[in-house]
Amino acid sequence: MTDLAISVNGLGKQYCVGSGPRYGTLRDALASLGRLPGRLVRGNGAPERFWALKDVSFEVKRGEVVGLIGRNGAGKSTLLKILSRITEPTEGEADIFGRVGSLLEVGTGFHPELTGRENIFLNGAILGMRRAEILRKFDEIVAFAEVEKFIDTPVKLYSSGMYVRLAFSVAAHLEPEILLVDEVLAVGDAAFQKKCLWKMGDVAKEGRTVVLISHNMAAIQNLCNVAHLLSRGTLIASGEVTDVVNRYLSDVATTSQESLAGRADRQGNGRLKFEEFVADGAARDQAVMCGAEARFEIKYRGAEPLRNVHVSMAFYNTYGEGVLYLSNELVDRFFETLPATGSLLCKFERFPLLPGSYSVNLYCTVNGVLADWVKEAARINVEDGDFYGSGKLPPKGYGAVVVPHDWMAL
Repeated sequence: MTDLAISVNGLGKQYCVGSGPRYGTLRDALASLGRLPGRLVRGNGAPERFWALKDVSFEVKRGEVVGLIGRNGAGKSTLLKILSRITEPTEGEADIFGRVGSLLEVGTGFHPELTGRENIFLNGAILGMRRAEILRKFDEIVAFAEVEKFIDTPVKLYSSGMYVRLAFSVAAHLEPEILLVDEVLAVGDAAFQKKCLWKMGDVAKEGRTVVLISHNMAAIQNLCNVAHLLSRGTLIASGEVTDVVNRYLSDVATTSQESLAGRADRQGNGRLKFEEFVADGAARDQAVMCGAEARFEIKYRGAEPLRNVHVSMAFYNTYGEGVLYLSNELVDRFFETLPATGSLLCKFERFPLLPGSYSVNLYCTVNGVLADWVKEAARINVEDGDFYGSGKLPPKGYGAVVVPHDWMAL
């Protein structure tokens, strides 16, 4: 018996921009007729195409826990969909040696009209399990998902949180030999994410093969023993987790120096667009000092004057963990009207982050609708400072934020 769980050779997936995938059914063929005029085409009339994956090759051994990392749009989810047999590759091949369970999107593999109970048995049957095997795991699955009261309710009536809890629980407990997981650690509340991490650790200890997509570098380093880095559909680094994660963080730092105005990997309707982020502190450009005054200026542009604007900044450490969240609404600074073009300023008398490198996400809504959202929009360095006036800072590894406090004997 081969010691390989997954073998990927020269894998490529090409999409036609502006048109969905072809599934070969009469219904989809008829439905597509109305979409044809909406395709994006080149000047010669041919549909515009792009490669979501191109010439990807790697192997996964049995019992390995593999992390797939990369920026949004790198091709990670497309790769897992091919491995899950949800979509076909355009070129190359992917061989799977074992029973596969996958959790790619909320409810993937669930039938919305069936109850939670029925979907558990359906998923088990798809995995090739006998009814007795599913029954043995049933109570554990339901308890983990915390959906006991709703197990006989059609899943189309579940909240997104209930949906993903049950989907993860089914995928993790039905004992597939190979488990494919896409960003489940970023879904749900903090308590559920902690349970997922704990369960993923148990699955790994049982010797099953896991392929995990996550932007949480701490989770990747804690759970995985091998990592692969994808960039624009191409595999650019493979090997020991720490080395690959460091390569990814280095690439993120380089990308964050690109023009913010020119970034295409953003979400929102564009009524407001972030154009430049400037960190100005006591140290130098794009660097601030712990405990010193800091100013963050966000330059923006819109097509018309703006009303009811909400802006936030989220700071992440090098492992992708959120450490600081700032918002105009948190401090009751409401921007009821703003000019079409201008700047927003966030100021600190004493900046509270410990020394290190941090990425910054920028987010904005106008009249309650998402206008612009750019992940890793900028990267700042926080340098040593004297926050407490004592010349001392907490030991490395003890949190990310410093706060004013005092001690006294009673």
